[in-house]
Amino acid sequence: MLLFELDAKKQEEDKQYQDSSAAMKTDTRKTRLTLEQLSKLRKLSDLKAAEYQESIKEIRRQFAPAAAE
Repeated sequence: MLLFELDAKKQEEDKQYQDSSAAMKTDTRKTRLTLEQLSKLRKLSDLKAAEYQESIKEIRRQFAPAAAE
């Protein structure tokens, strides 16, 4: 088995879970998220929270009162 064959199989699997169809007003069913999609969302959420905390630290450092000399 060649490397590009593995990649081709992975792309086929990815296409199976990607649903880019537009939702209609009459379609009331919810789409189901896969565990992989939930994992990606959780990781993105964790990353955003960490970046937010870093930005808050930087803002506090910038606007902190001057050190007493």
